[in-house]
Amino acid sequence: MTMTDDRPDAPAPSAASSRPNGIAARLAAVVEPLFGGQLPVRLKAWDGTVAGPADAPTVVLRDPAALRRLVRHPGELGLAQAYVTGELDVEGDLLEGFRRVWSTARTLTGGRPSAGTVAAVAKNGIRTAFDLGVVGLPPEPPVSQARLRGRLHTKTRDRSAIEHHYNLSNEFYSLILDPHMAYSCGYWTSTESGYTVEDSQRDKLDLVCRKLGIEPGSRHLDIGCGWGSLSLHAAEKFGARVVGVTISSEQKAFIDERIRERGLQDRVEIRLQDYREVPDGPFDTISSIEMGEHVGQKNYPTFTGQIRRLLRPGGRALIQQMSRTTRPGGGPFIEAFIAPDMHMRPVGETVDLIEQAGLEVRDVHALREHYVWTVNAWYDTFEANWDKVVEMVGEEVGRVWRLYLVGGALAFEEGRMGVDQILAVKPTADGRSGMPPVRAW
Repeated sequence: MTMTDDRPDAPAPSAASSRPNGIAARLAAVVEPLFGGQLPVRLKAWDGTVAGPADAPTVVLRDPAALRRLVRHPGELGLAQAYVTGELDVEGDLLEGFRRVWSTARTLTGGRPSAGTVAAVAKNGIRTAFDLGVVGLPPEPPVSQARLRGRLHTKTRDRSAIEHHYNLSNEFYSLILDPHMAYSCGYWTSTESGYTVEDSQRDKLDLVCRKLGIEPGSRHLDIGCGWGSLSLHAAEKFGARVVGVTISSEQKAFIDERIRERGLQDRVEIRLQDYREVPDGPFDTISSIEMGEHVGQKNYPTFTGQIRRLLRPGGRALIQQMSRTTRPGGGPFIEAFIAPDMHMRPVGETVDLIEQAGLEVRDVHALREHYVWTVNAWYDTFEANWDKVVEMVGEEVGRVWRLYLVGGALAFEEGRMGVDQILAVKPTADGRSGMPPVRAW
């Protein structure tokens, strides 16, 4: 609720808050040349002053430490650090606020302004920083930021990276995900109001199993099985004998309990095992649902080579994987807070790597818009459970995930990230694929 003072002699709040010598106006004057003279968001500073267009989302600088972070890490990482610590916040529609903020960050790091403009802004910024007394060493990284050690994508480091992301607790993820506990893009087959994210995940699991041609008694390997949504579905609905592998002890414990509850002990085996350690092929079918992003650029040929080795001739593999069309990797925020060492690339490069492993790519199915709908549904569930989230993991981690969900939806919406199902087959010695002449999905 907003309170107003109706006394005739009451000061005008807008005049007081927008005074030209206030911190907000001084900061705006420094950076406006980078944006053609118009601040893209409304800015509120820690002294209560504001600057910028009245109809834009308001970015609130609650603490001078936010500026020191941005000086040290201009753009996405600095903004993320300041947001998760509460030094920076957004008022109004969060998605629209971050749409403007991310756009601002990309402009700051995209090299669009002239060198002269950037030099002048830097000079004025240093002078203003000294005048405002905010010059100093940057604050320590937030507690929630990942700190991994060791050589990239060794088994030990990969396990640490996965544990950073997935071992928050199964209960935490249940505050975001649908009852399937499917932590990947759904397949939205209806626009009816009663159609939910749970329905989209069921339809995605059906789609994967149909593409793979899973049949009763066939042997299926689920690499990076998550909380078991596909492993359980392939066994229950399609009669497969499933081996699922994960390196998250929290996930294995969760799936093992569901296996017992559903009486699937004779059809589903979940192993705490690295994909590089699976010894017992061949399998009729193999899936990897949004796990390939975590194996790393150098290890990707090992990953695809292992799939080929474990797959029987004529067997099919389906890799559902996120892609990134601009900067490779996962992005500064995701790599620092969510999925350390994550690597995304354009989908064409992934297809090439799969083919280099000796697999024949038969189908590439883009699902980018489906991820916008999926993440928006997760975000709504997350916000509805916000108090429980804070009680369980604390406000800082909660803000990490709020930023992750909003930023993820925006990245897919704007086409900076995509997600694709890539269906491949291991041809027989005489070149037969075993694929049906007409798609059955």
